[in-house]
Amino acid sequence: MRKSIAFEAPAGRITVRDGSDLDRPLHSMLGLNALVDAMSAQGVGVERLFAGTGIAPQAVSDSQARISHRQKIALFGKVRELSNDPAVGLLAGQRQRLSDFGVYGYALLSSATFGEAIDFGVKHVRLAGPVIEKTFRVAGNVAIFEGHDVIDLGPLLPLATEFWFSSMQMLISRVLERPFEALRLELPYPAPASAQRYEEILRCPVAFDSPAMQWHFDARLLELPLPNANPITAEVSSAFCSRMLEAAGGENPLVLTIKEICLNASGGLPRAEQMADRLHLSTRTLHRRLFEAGTSYQNIIDGVRKRLAIEFLERTELSVGEIAERTGFSDVSNFRKAFRKWTNQTTTYYRDRRAS
Repeated sequence: MRKSIAFEAPAGRITVRDGSDLDRPLHSMLGLNALVDAMSAQGVGVERLFAGTGIAPQAVSDSQARISHRQKIALFGKVRELSNDPAVGLLAGQRQRLSDFGVYGYALLSSATFGEAIDFGVKHVRLAGPVIEKTFRVAGNVAIFEGHDVIDLGPLLPLATEFWFSSMQMLISRVLERPFEALRLELPYPAPASAQRYEEILRCPVAFDSPAMQWHFDARLLELPLPNANPITAEVSSAFCSRMLEAAGGENPLVLTIKEICLNASGGLPRAEQMADRLHLSTRTLHRRLFEAGTSYQNIIDGVRKRLAIEFLERTELSVGEIAERTGFSDVSNFRKAFRKWTNQTTTYYRDRRAS
């Protein structure tokens, strides 16, 4: 039986239609700084905007900060409460830069075709922690993004929808290096106060009070080669993301959360103490829960390092020293020893496999 969870958010009552843990600090701030910047332009500072959301003000500049679904929804509620512009979601989305989406954005950029970029984006959209679930399909000559309000956002739905579609319009334009013009946008809610801005910013006809949330565009665009295609970057990004998330269906939730945080980490993988702090646990509790799950923090980190090292050895021209640094080793000889322990093979073996 599907459970329903409800909680109070700044904009009113929100209901979750499944048993998802709303408090898992799983998602990075990918893409959300555009909202922060848009509110700053209205004179609303970060501390005031984040007040009551549980998000620390320093999260805007911390690439390893993680927030929960509940916190993300609370942030949308604060934007709605404090903004003096009904089109803030649309305008914030237009501020998006490719770098705002981290490795996720660069993986899209380096795909061979627009169709491959969409395929990667849909498969790994969880890395961006969406509050609206998205699917993609092709019907004849029309390609369709479809949104599903799996969390009953209530009065926040227009704002979240505006921000997502505007952000995607900008992200796609960056990937294509040309304006993206859809055929039609259908939305399942009445025309909001910002309705007149939709067609201007999203560059397509918009229909409100529709039975579904759909964004239609010409399917021929899927075959379009991308100007910044880089097969090595695309393959490494896609393979690593996929392998890190491959056990999502049955893996222990805590282990999966740690892997996903490591996936988006920059500047080295977090130590156990840092990870415990991000998960709002004591270090002792973190180690105990991992022991109960049949693993350890070191085993998880070693698994991440092993997979990443193999990807780099087989699929890039990076030197062993560069790979050692990127997997958290300050000494190349220690990296070689660790790699031999993980794989029973030398780094040369995997580098030779790439050459062959």
